[in-house]
Amino acid sequence: MKKDLVSIVIPARNEEKNIGRLLDSIKKQSYKRIETIVVDDGSSDKTINISKQKGAKVFQRAHLERSAQRNFGASKAKGKYLIFLDADMELTKKVVEDCVSTVFGKYKLLVIPEKTVGNNFIARIRNFEREMYMGDFSIEVARFFEKKIFEEYGGYDLELTGPEDYDLPYRIGKQYEIGRSGEYILHHEEGVTLYRLLKKKYYYGRNGAKYAKKHPELIATQGNLLFRKAYFRNWKKFVNDPVLGFSFVIVRTLEATWAVAGYLSSFI
Repeated sequence: MKKDLVSIVIPARNEEKNIGRLLDSIKKQSYKRIETIVVDDGSSDKTINISKQKGAKVFQRAHLERSAQRNFGASKAKGKYLIFLDADMELTKKVVEDCVSTVFGKYKLLVIPEKTVGNNFIARIRNFEREMYMGDFSIEVARFFEKKIFEEYGGYDLELTGPEDYDLPYRIGKQYEIGRSGEYILHHEEGVTLYRLLKKKYYYGRNGAKYAKKHPELIATQGNLLFRKAYFRNWKKFVNDPVLGFSFVIVRTLEATWAVAGYLSSFI
């Protein structure tokens, strides 16, 4: 198999606590033909310095939403394949190798499953939820793309922030089968608080109106935060850990409330 170049694009803003860990995990990949691109959104901490020290190509593009940062990073990429990561992620050692071998000659885009890392209670709830989505392509998002296909579909929708993760794979998936990596991304959510979680849901809810207008057929599956099929398929998880299960229901209800509030605010 030809060793094609893989470009990893990372939007970042004030991520000095996280960016080094992610870049180190990229350096430790078993697959070595990788270029790393950090698109910095006006960081005031040491994000830029750490990124340069770790060998990443750094571009500064202040005051851009995530979709624009990702698309800009992709425009600077030289690889045949693109991987889009967040700064609070970490790659297990064989992620890139597995993606290249899985996609080769068969797929144009791949889901890389994620595991939440963190011992605080909110992180445990997040992991409880994430485990239920394993293999559910309506919820899991593709992060690995053939660059040619990414460009053909215009990259991420600049009008969306949050739902862009669902929008692009959905559009491409209408024509091409979506594959799935056998390796994992570790998503560090140790510092996530309930307030930060709800604030994010409100913000994404504000953007959800545009997404709902673009893909009304997806509202029943992706927009339904409380009664997803994954929860009923995994009813045993709620039985085996009732405290965590009940806490998840409470947090999910709060998230849904804040998301709806954000959605309604977009019309005001």
